[in-house]
Amino acid sequence: MRRFKNILCVVESENTCRRAIERSASLAMNNQARVTVATVIERIPEGVRLPEDGPTAGDLQAGSRDATGQWLESLIEPYHAQIEISSRVLVGTSFLEIIREVLRNDYDLVIKCPESQDWMDQFFAGDDMHLLRKCPRPVWLVKPEAHESYQRILAAVDVDDNYPEEELQTRQALNSLILEMAGALAVSEFAELHVAHAWKAIGESAMRHGAFIRQPEEKVDAYVEQERQHHAQLLENLMHEVRGKLGVDAMNYVKPELHLLKGTALKEIPALAKRLDVDCIVMGTVARTGIRGFVMGNTAETILRQIDCSVLAIKPPGFVTPISLED
Repeated sequence: MRRFKNILCVVESENTCRRAIERSASLAMNNQARVTVATVIERIPEGVRLPEDGPTAGDLQAGSRDATGQWLESLIEPYHAQIEISSRVLVGTSFLEIIREVLRNDYDLVIKCPESQDWMDQFFAGDDMHLLRKCPRPVWLVKPEAHESYQRILAAVDVDDNYPEEELQTRQALNSLILEMAGALAVSEFAELHVAHAWKAIGESAMRHGAFIRQPEEKVDAYVEQERQHHAQLLENLMHEVRGKLGVDAMNYVKPELHLLKGTALKEIPALAKRLDVDCIVMGTVARTGIRGFVMGNTAETILRQIDCSVLAIKPPGFVTPISLED
């Protein structure tokens, strides 16, 4: 399964770069992909005060670029014999230059380790959250202390059909992408694949306990079971659709385990991730097709704030980044 062909690996320091490069190289070998390892250095303003007869701002910028380029080459040198790999030094604001690099060279995946060892604080620091919100390609934030190879991957999908038609189509396409990515990752990592969908029966609490619309218990139980079966069928329909895209052999290999969770995704997805001790959660960020300046939905951000594992975040088809090459 060759889902990833052109990978951008973003590194920031010696402390965190090793795991990101190892993950990128492993994925590239298993997918016959090429890797570009990049870092972003600060832009030195032309008007900065410098000693008279000393180096100019341009000299300093060139020196910084050259030194950083040599550092990157030393990092990737051991991988040249195994994969097609190159390096690139970008100049400017980190998240902006990463996204522009994606736009220029059509990468299909961005892999990055956060700088801080305080994983959860850095996870939601400015540049990483900007990438999650605005990068037009999937972003894989790799926990610095992640295992060398993953054992369990969790794909979180939403197969609920109670949405307006246009949004429903976007969500269905996003679900397929999530499973395609999660399946490719599971095959590459020789990992278990778990697929989860959280559902609820609308109005159940009011019908059980409400003062004005309370219904007999057996009637409410029947309604809840009907909803469970409906969501189970929707999940099975999605698996059947993706099975055709990924191939029977790949699906038989990963043997995905389905989890139909009663409750809200905000609560049940993080709880399942913790119970399973997953290494990576693959999930989508939802927006209506074509909206510029997209901001991650509350559900996605709330889930991410509760997990303690790597995450592969995927945009829906039709997502348009608010960043351009001309900005």
